[in-house]
Amino acid sequence: MTQRAIDSSGEQTPGRSLSEGAGPPAYDPRGLSTAEVAERVARGEVNDVPVRSSRSVTEIVRANVLTRFNLIIGVLWVIMLAVAPIQDSLFGFVIIANTGIGIVQEWRAKKTLDGLAVIGEAKPTVRRDGTAAEISVSAIVLGDLIELGPGDKVVVDGTLGEADNLEIDESLLTGEADPVIKRAGDAVMSGSFVVAGGGAFTATKVGREAYAVQLAEEASRFTLVESELRSGISTILKYVTWMMVPTAVGLVISQLVVKENDFKDSVARAAGGIVPMIPEGLVLLTSVAFAIGVIRLGRKQCLVQELPAIEGLARVDVVCLDKTGTLTEGGMDVTEVRPLGSADEAYVSRVLGALGGSDPRPNASLRAIVDAFPDPGGWRTTDTLPFSSARKYSGAAFREEDPRDGTGSTGTDSVWLLGAPDVLLPDGDPELASIEDLNEQGLRVLLLSRAKGALDGPDAAAGSVPTALVVLDQRLRPDAGETLRYFADQRVAAKVISGDNAVSVGAVAGKLGLAGAEHTLDARRLPAERDAMATAVEENTVFGRVTPQQKRNMVAALQSRGHTVAMTGDGVNDVLALKDADIGVSMGSGSEATRAVAQIVLLDNSFATLPSVVAEGRRVIGNITRVATLFLTKTVYSVLLAILVVCFQVEYPFLPRHLTLLSTLTIGVPAFFLALAPNKERAQPHFVRRVMRYAIPSGLIAGAATFLTYRLAGNHYSGAGALDAETSAATLTLFLVSMWVLAIIARPYTWWRILLVASMGVAFLIVLAVPWLQHFFALRLVGTTMPWAAVAVAAAASVLLEYVWRLVGRRFGA
Repeated sequence: MTQRAIDSSGEQTPGRSLSEGAGPPAYDPRGLSTAEVAERVARGEVNDVPVRSSRSVTEIVRANVLTRFNLIIGVLWVIMLAVAPIQDSLFGFVIIANTGIGIVQEWRAKKTLDGLAVIGEAKPTVRRDGTAAEISVSAIVLGDLIELGPGDKVVVDGTLGEADNLEIDESLLTGEADPVIKRAGDAVMSGSFVVAGGGAFTATKVGREAYAVQLAEEASRFTLVESELRSGISTILKYVTWMMVPTAVGLVISQLVVKENDFKDSVARAAGGIVPMIPEGLVLLTSVAFAIGVIRLGRKQCLVQELPAIEGLARVDVVCLDKTGTLTEGGMDVTEVRPLGSADEAYVSRVLGALGGSDPRPNASLRAIVDAFPDPGGWRTTDTLPFSSARKYSGAAFREEDPRDGTGSTGTDSVWLLGAPDVLLPDGDPELASIEDLNEQGLRVLLLSRAKGALDGPDAAAGSVPTALVVLDQRLRPDAGETLRYFADQRVAAKVISGDNAVSVGAVAGKLGLAGAEHTLDARRLPAERDAMATAVEENTVFGRVTPQQKRNMVAALQSRGHTVAMTGDGVNDVLALKDADIGVSMGSGSEATRAVAQIVLLDNSFATLPSVVAEGRRVIGNITRVATLFLTKTVYSVLLAILVVCFQVEYPFLPRHLTLLSTLTIGVPAFFLALAPNKERAQPHFVRRVMRYAIPSGLIAGAATFLTYRLAGNHYSGAGALDAETSAATLTLFLVSMWVLAIIARPYTWWRILLVASMGVAFLIVLAVPWLQHFFALRLVGTTMPWAAVAVAAAASVLLEYVWRLVGRRFGA
């Protein structure tokens, strides 16, 4: 906890309760006393809204257990336990295991997210007993005096007691992009953030009474919604339900009524036809894949505030980078001060020291000046103008009371501005040429200028006298170049968008090896019309002098051209663009406002973590697409087999134990490993279409080949045990065809993928070879003619499968 003393003129007034009916708050610059805080805590007037970075354990269990497919399978399981041997009820135990795995993995992800959320939690500065200290948001009590500075988020509702050129952005609440100037006595609402200036406010509403609590809770909620992958799976499940219900009804009627079989055997075979229609493991496996992704990224200090962000960043084709804090480290160093005209270097140093001392919360540039030039003392600040990214300069007015001011007099008033030279200097000024040379070296240049008018004038910079150039060296992030090369290799366009001079930004990008860094554009020449702006943004790589609203417009322009845009940033001027981008990425050291709106927070401030997020998203999307094809192939051939059984009025070929064995060996176990495997394929849109164009023909071929073998075996075998022999032959064909589907999906082959496919085949051979396993699974190949015929049918089906997959691949470019 950091603390500092607060000077206060006037005496402390007793704090007042701000409960309903208590009237307007009493402002005390010293804040509450320890006794008053304890009193409010005892009354429960605490900001006790829980930080929700994940679902609760109860919600996790409910979401994984209470699904419609688990309900269907649960009912069938209970029925099977009553009418059939235990081996026909194995599918129920498999579902319990899968559900348990899903719960455990999401619980682990919850622990990871909760731990990271605590690390990245905002720490507002609160005055108590005249001392300012950082506390957790949940420790704020009613009536607390909370300080505000640039980039701070307003965490509870309140009334301003102090306002120093305070500008607050309420766009997250109202949608209005323009900052609102606030004065003492004005209300501030939670969810807004400070753009410029500073102040302090008294908390009037805390906890669930605060205006934006629901907004804040939803923004940090662990969720799997609004994702193409998740919505695509939901769409698939909807279609499956439509197919499953009428098919299952027909199958049950066929087995119970038409064939007039033994009741228990009919129920078992009807259940055997219904259970494999349900791709229940697909939903669970997707949840597990996402949860493991959260855990993996959490180990790299990456907080995923909205889970679809993992998927979203994998689809990104344009990433917009803010230079400061992303390509460069936050710190800077003053390398040179060049007095202009007749300015005295010693006097310039004292002005810079006074400017540094006038801002209680200096930005990175001013922090470098503070480190280089100590406060001269004797300079009383009479007015300040905080830095604004729209204005591009800051300023302060002083009463110089130091006799060493260079003039031999005391009591001199002066107004100074510090900011962008190309903003403070008129076009054509001769100094701009030398500044351009410095910018081309990647150096940052600020102009110290003496203003002729007051700071609060409509244009304080008009007619100001240039006094000195301050040259700053920016520290490049050592990992930024490698990260930019990664994006280039992955065909993701990188756009550097900065409020700094375009030439300087281009030089920095060039040092890092960014392709196209020479294509720089001053945003003041950027066309306002969206289509023209989109063309300019697509054609250029580096943009300087970009205002916050322009950043937002540039993101929208790229999105209008069909691009999926990610935006990185750490400053308050990035908030609007971060909010509008498809994926917002904030640095952990960034302002509270940027962390609040970003979907991904890099807690270790390492730009090099982004490739890991992209890779994790591609792994999840690519692998789930693969395994979804496996699951839905099973659904298609199960529905087809049921339809054929009803049409031909024959017994269903399989018992649940057969399909449990097949599903485990050709789908369940392989899908688990394939879903967690490395995968660098670029994410493609239209998930449902891409999965179904492979799953439908594969399922039709597998179902048709299986039913053909079943009918051939029915004509070949007769007498007692004929049905078991027919089922065994059909099972062999279905296993071999399903294995070929698995072998196709496992490509490109690696040693472990070959081992995975081979081990599944060996496991099936063991079942056929070991007598007690043969009995347990009711599998017995009789003779040699029909088993080899089953193999031949499977071989022909596999050749057809290979042809269809290649044809689909050529047709759709997959």
